[in-house]
Amino acid sequence: MTEQAGPRPINPTLKMGLEFGPVLAFFVAYLWLKDRVFTIGGTEYEGFILVTAGFVPVLLASMAALWWLTGHLSKMQVVTAVLVVVFGGLTVWLNDDRFFKMKPTLIYLLFGGALAIGLMRGESWLQSVLDGAMPLTHEGWMILTRRMMYFFFGLAVLNEIIWRTMETQTWVYFKTFGLTAAIFVFFATQSSLFKEHSSEDDKAD
Repeated sequence: MTEQAGPRPINPTLKMGLEFGPVLAFFVAYLWLKDRVFTIGGTEYEGFILVTAGFVPVLLASMAALWWLTGHLSKMQVVTAVLVVVFGGLTVWLNDDRFFKMKPTLIYLLFGGALAIGLMRGESWLQSVLDGAMPLTHEGWMILTRRMMYFFFGLAVLNEIIWRTMETQTWVYFKTFGLTAAIFVFFATQSSLFKEHSSEDDKAD
């Protein structure tokens, strides 16, 4: 049996553009249309609803381009795309922005819950997603997975607090920049873990 080929390498800048471009496009379009109201078929839609309607196909097109160029999509990307379609569709269909604002909460609860199930089985499901990026021992992966689980649950709670208590514009800034920055900060604070539990040290010995 032949082994399944891994993702095909592509230009890192292009990859980053395809992954983060739809989110930045959503942000720019929201700033442009946030104060406008559109009447379509006798129904009034705020700018946020129209921007959400445009975000769904843009994200799907970006995902399709990534799959076509690399031959691979991660499970996290697939789950995210499905939830964007479902909650974005409900937002537009019911003309209610609450569904789209709840989407990050559900995404992080699902990711955190999946990691929790793996931990209860004595496994690090995070390792299967990030193994190629970070060489860690089994113990290191278990520690990182536990911390990541708590981190995801914390993001879910934070998203609920922000969208339920603050204005839409604040939530858009939080979703566009806050969530992304939080993930980068999280991994930056794990430097001691990466150093203490690096599997490269075992190979050197």
